[in-house]
Amino acid sequence: MVTETDEVTTQEQARAATISIELAGALKSAGLAWHPASGDRFTLVTGTFDGEVFTLSDMVVEAHEFPSGTVLGFNGTTEWALDSAQVTDALWLPREDQLRELLGAPFRALDRRDDGYRVTAVLPGDDVGTAFDAPGPADAYGRALLALIRRATD
Repeated sequence: MVTETDEVTTQEQARAATISIELAGALKSAGLAWHPASGDRFTLVTGTFDGEVFTLSDMVVEAHEFPSGTVLGFNGTTEWALDSAQVTDALWLPREDQLRELLGAPFRALDRRDDGYRVTAVLPGDDVGTAFDAPGPADAYGRALLALIRRATD
């Protein structure tokens, strides 16, 4: 039997595996492009979903490519009577593994600390690593990636 507490815990675990909405918005504003794929998590930035996190899946939410752009189709769901949403209305919440892959060669280390996690990365033009601290590993990777994107685009 699944209890309400179990559902909240599962939602908290899913959110912990992705970056914060604020950091996701900063990455999007900095120019991080999203190419929707099965397993990606996102939230809708328009409507009344109050930070509801969706998971892109071939079974429930599917990305449909059209000449006019990508549309996220909600197949077989009636909970919100939502058929589809423009990808521009969605905010990608990358997972820790996706952020680590996007960070690429500058990544040097992930360390657990008393107050959270630290990612160390050597950004272009630097000789030594820079530390990026956050409560969770995904946010630490996200902060490092944001710094890398800003360095590359400034």
